Amino acid sequence: MTSTYQQMIFVNLPVNDLDASKKFFTELGYTINPQFSDEKAASVVISDSIVAMLLTKPFYATFTKKEIADATKSSEVLLALSAESREKVDELVEKALAAGGSPAGETQDHGFMYGRSFDDPDGHTWEVIWMDPAAVEG
Repeated sequence: MTSTYQQMIFVNLPVNDLDASKKFFTELGYTINPQFSDEKAASVVISDSIVAMLLTKPFYATFTKKEIADATKSSEVLLALSAESREKVDELVEKALAAGGSPAGETQDHGFMYGRSFDDPDGHTWEVIWMDPAAVEG
């Protein structure tokens, strides 16, 4: 019997200003799930299987004994999102830049693969990538 369970990923990110972070991600076209959001956290629905949990730094600290990285000064993680076309890569990155994000790295154009990156207001790096389906198939 095969399972129809779709595994999800919940990316937990420490943020300096929860309201500003919520505004940034809603300006990218994502929604906040109020069922899992309060004054300490916001649940940003990226897709049916991807959720970014934005946590105030004091709340984030309750989940780890490690020092919280300052993502504006050191790399903690690179978050990569797929896009359905080159145009959608550009569209999302341009929305991010207009909403207060900043460019991160150079545009990558390898013909069969195209990607751009941005840092959100807290310095977390997001890569947006399109790959030609024909190249993926073989």
